[in-house]
Amino acid sequence: MTEATAAKIMKQILSALTYCHSSNIVHRDLKPENVLLEKNDVDATIKIIDFGTADIFDPEHKMTTKSGTPFYIAPEVIKNSYGCKCDVWSAGVMLYILLCGYPPFSGKSDQEIMTSVLKGKYTMIG
Repeated sequence: MTEATAAKIMKQILSALTYCHSSNIVHRDLKPENVLLEKNDVDATIKIIDFGTADIFDPEHKMTTKSGTPFYIAPEVIKNSYGCKCDVWSAGVMLYILLCGYPPFSGKSDQEIMTSVLKGKYTMIG
């Protein structure tokens, strides 16, 4: 994927997150499977789906329920103290994947992946 195409996609994803967050809604499970294209076209509109784990948040209080998919989960979520920016972390992981084709953190189990996320060490080969 070209950087220009990734930028178009990410601009729409971040715009949708800005709208949700300004309405005090946090998605909590943002991942490629929850992002659809309106049509099969370079200029297609992005649709974010599956708000099943979404919640209304109070910017003054941290959320504590662990929610999300290990490859995309923010370290703060693993530590049970987070806010809406957990969605921004997930968007960053998606951008990483769009640009290099694989996730920044890995492991053979969900626990190994989350340990890798907490360490925060990654390399982009290429």
